[in-house]
This record gives sequence, structure tokens and C-alpha cells, in this order.
Amino acid sequence: MLKIGIVGGTGYTGVELLRLLAEHPGTRVEVITSRSNAGTPVVDVFPNLRGKFDIKFSEPDVDSYQNCDLVFFATPNGVAMGQAKALLDKGIKLIDLAADFRIQDIETWEKWYGEAHACPSLVEQAVYGLPELNRDAIKTASLVANPGCYPTTVILALLPLLQNGLIEPSSIIADCKSGVSGAGRNANVATTYSELSESVKAYAVTGHRHLPEIRQILQSINNQAELVFVPHLMPMIRGLHATVYADANNTDTNIQQVFENFYRDEPFVDVMPAGSHPETRSVKGANHCRIAVHYLDTSKKYVVLAVIDNLVKGAAGQAIQNMNLMFGLNETTGLNAPGMMP
Repeated sequence: MLKIGIVGGTGYTGVELLRLLAEHPGTRVEVITSRSNAGTPVVDVFPNLRGKFDIKFSEPDVDSYQNCDLVFFATPNGVAMGQAKALLDKGIKLIDLAADFRIQDIETWEKWYGEAHACPSLVEQAVYGLPELNRDAIKTASLVANPGCYPTTVILALLPLLQNGLIEPSSIIADCKSGVSGAGRNANVATTYSELSESVKAYAVTGHRHLPEIRQILQSINNQAELVFVPHLMPMIRGLHATVYADANNTDTNIQQVFENFYRDEPFVDVMPAGSHPETRSVKGANHCRIAVHYLDTSKKYVVLAVIDNLVKGAAGQAIQNMNLMFGLNETTGLNAPGMMP
């Protein structure tokens, strides 16, 4: 039985970790932290977990995780890097759901996140936790950088195209739309119901923090890869939809077959039948990415549609998928529930 710690248990990714771990047969949550709710029973904050956990939130303290096998950091950017070395030195494995270890170039990270990195020596050690790309490395990792939700979706949409050399790598456009839970649980006027409802807006057009993360991974496959990435905020709670465009440089390919073959053995990537249009509601609460690929003959472009639940495959579910790999468990353990409809 794996003993688990969760740092930052009152955010959306924290409670999503708890929801999924509640049905995981190989884990027990030993400690979960929250400065604002220390001493409060978890079920008083999240009544959906009544009968699943008999544990209270506690103050963050590295010593409190000393009996854990693995600690999830479901915290804002900049928190995990301050505690990572102490945990790793104790032999405790770590999965960071924020961005502290995703970007290998320290100068780039500091530019986009606006602070000095606290432990640059550990960044090179971190494994980027996209199982469909780095499964073998994740299995032997002690420190995993869980990918962002936008990067997860965009990269999965592009892997078959880039790895098979089927697109002009500098022509990529990623038009992405996310539910408001991606903005976190803290109060913010811009994400209140009256401000968000019945409206759609783009944001961070000139540069989103996930851009260098996506670029880094795509360029590790093809160093000529470049993209325009535009995120949008949608009036929904969960879900992320990526529409990815790229110029085709091989128009004789059976692109549907390419995608089906590429993801044939991937338990959490569902390539839909030709002509499909995946919906975010089909993956709500599930650790799946649903993908459909289209070829536009008149413009010689591929269009890939990909959907995930930003809190599951885009965060907590993928983190548990990584945990399973790190400890030699079946990769799908605790993650087989289908999406919720309606």
C-alpha cells in the first residue's frame, strides 16, 4: 500500500487527486496540507468525500511527509521547488502538478514565471510526465513534472504528425478553449458567474506560460517546430478543447490509419472514427484524451481536434497515471471510470 502525501489539498487539483485516490486500491493518503484549513476535516470542506477519508488538513511541513512513499504538489508555481530536495534526500518520490520542473532551460523558466528558480540542479533530473511520450523514463523517475493541461492536449494532437514527418513543423496553430476551473479555486472577479457566463474570450494572445512548455516538447521531436498558441476561456467548469492546424507535406497518407496505429496501445487516448468531432462533455471526470483528425484537401492542411478534462488527464488523473508507472503498478489502476454525461 503506497503512502501518499498531498501538498495543497484545497484547490481543484487537490480535491481531484482525493476523489481519484479514494477508489485507488493501492494507496492510502497519509497527510494532506492546507494552511487556511489546517485542523479541519477534509469532508467538511469537500462533502463529496464523506465516507472516503477520515483525515484532517494539516500545516505544510516537510517532516510530516517522512513516512510517505510519494508526495503530490497540487500547489501554485514556485512551491514545490522549495521543498523538493529535502523530500528527494529522504527517498520520497515527488510529482509536481505545477510548472516548477517542466521547462529545462532555467533562464526561460525565470522569464515566464517571474522569479528565481530555487533548485535549478534538480530540473535536469525531472522527467516530463506525459506517459505517451516518456513512459519508460517515468518508470524509473523520482521527480516527475506533470504536464500542463494545454500542453497535454496540444502535444497529443501533434505527436503522430511530427514523429512521422507529416507536417511543415513551423506551420502549427493551436486554438484552445478551456473551462474556468483551469484558473483555480481562488476568488477572482473575472471568473465569477456573472462575468463569465454567456461570453467567450481569448487571453494571453502574445504569450501564455504554457507556450514555452509546448515548444520545448515539440522541438525535442523536430527542432524546426514552431507554433501560434491562443487560449480561450469558456463558460463551462471543466473541459479543454484544442483545434490544431498544420500544413500537410504528405498528402497521400491515410492519416486516420496513422493516428489509429500510433495510439493503438495507449489506454487513455481514444482516436475516434474518421469524420468525428469530439466533445468535452464525453471526457468529463475521465482520464481520457479523445482525438479526431481531418484532412482539408482544398488548403492541404491537417486539422486535429482533441478534448480532455483539464482537471483529470490535464492534471490529477495524469499525475496518478504517472504514480502508477513510477511504482510498477498497472498504469490504468484507479483511472478506468468513464466520463460523466450529461
